[in-house]
Amino acid sequence: MTPSLPSGSGSLLMLIGIGIPWRTTQEQRQGKREKLDYYLAAVRKAGADPFEIELDQPPAQLQAQLLELDGFVLPGSPADVDPSRYGATKHPKINELDAHRDRTDFAILKHAFETGKPVLAICFGCQSLNVYLEGTLIQDLRAERPGSIAHGDTDRPPGAPKGDLEHAVDFAGGSLLARLNGANQGNINTSHHQAIDKPGDNLRITARASDGTIEGVEWTGGSNWIVGVQWHPERMPDDGLSQRLFAEFVAAVRSTRGSAVQKA
Repeated sequence: MTPSLPSGSGSLLMLIGIGIPWRTTQEQRQGKREKLDYYLAAVRKAGADPFEIELDQPPAQLQAQLLELDGFVLPGSPADVDPSRYGATKHPKINELDAHRDRTDFAILKHAFETGKPVLAICFGCQSLNVYLEGTLIQDLRAERPGSIAHGDTDRPPGAPKGDLEHAVDFAGGSLLARLNGANQGNINTSHHQAIDKPGDNLRITARASDGTIEGVEWTGGSNWIVGVQWHPERMPDDGLSQRLFAEFVAAVRSTRGSAVQKA
């Protein structure tokens, strides 16, 4: 178990600290950490130190914690981003909302963009990133894009075995994701019912499924290392692309932190 980093502790002086918010307020309060731990394990495997970010802490305490962290992973979630944040009404098939998670993600993103700290945004985190940058979401793929391929367990027929589905993906030539994959085509897992609709400001689409669903985006508005993926690389620990993605993220964090130290 990795404890939340106390504000003002100075304990990250010799560490590369990666902040990871809890997936939901309910999971945090109940201590349900099975899926959160996938993200912590992936960050450790890539050579950095993960720290949990509680979703219901006071804003001043949250800001103090963010200052001590060097980069951020925004994880998936069983909740959905509040559609009012992108000017939409709530679709009947939308999942539970979590205001604490929305506020925390937006606070992290504001801080990261202001300080140049890298962000790897995964599934819900990718959608949150897109909404933060004034983009919009498809609230339910099956309902709003009936020709879509299966993107999660909810798309399986009754009685089918559970577990992550996988499908092919096309990476944009010259993108970071294509370089990490070593080719413009690949295979990813999939577990989501929402996806990016209109990309946010300065987000380049760098991965799509065969049905056109956006599976990856990269920030082009500055030097910040900001990457969003709709799939779950933390649940593919033996996959080469997943390993290289987390390694590249941690390398960017080290480089950014090194530059900040030199400037100081």
